[in-house]
Amino acid sequence: MTVPHPERVGESGAPVRPPARAPSPWHGQGPVVAAVSLGGVIGATARYGAGLLWPTPDGAFPWTTFTINVVGCAAMGVLMVLITDLPAVHRLARPFLGTGVLGGFTTFSTYAVDIQKLVDHGRPATGLAYLAATLLAALAAVWLASTAARRVLKRRQP
Repeated sequence: MTVPHPERVGESGAPVRPPARAPSPWHGQGPVVAAVSLGGVIGATARYGAGLLWPTPDGAFPWTTFTINVVGCAAMGVLMVLITDLPAVHRLARPFLGTGVLGGFTTFSTYAVDIQKLVDHGRPATGLAYLAATLLAALAAVWLASTAARRVLKRRQP
């Protein structure tokens, strides 16, 4: 007859249990991963749609990518104020909206490719202007949007 759960016996005669398995690094992260993934699909789809509606001709200043990145940075500034200053924000709001939607919407990888394309099309000055303008406009958008959001929230408090 076989024993369904044979145990090993140690020197003292007490059963020896196998070592406990280490918890998976994904343990408990399923909802966060799902929120980021779903948000990323939404943000990337919106970015792709904007590119289809407002294409950039070869060698031209990439206004679509510029606008997407500046608007996305402004939205991130507002989001961070709302998440940090409002009570009872759902724990998945930041991964879904920040990392997912806005991370998928903004496109700094395309920004780098656009600069390379401008240089390749013999427009290095436009590429340099685009590089600097995007950086400055994105930083200004985050600062202005977060400052405005904080002021609006302070007015609403009694």
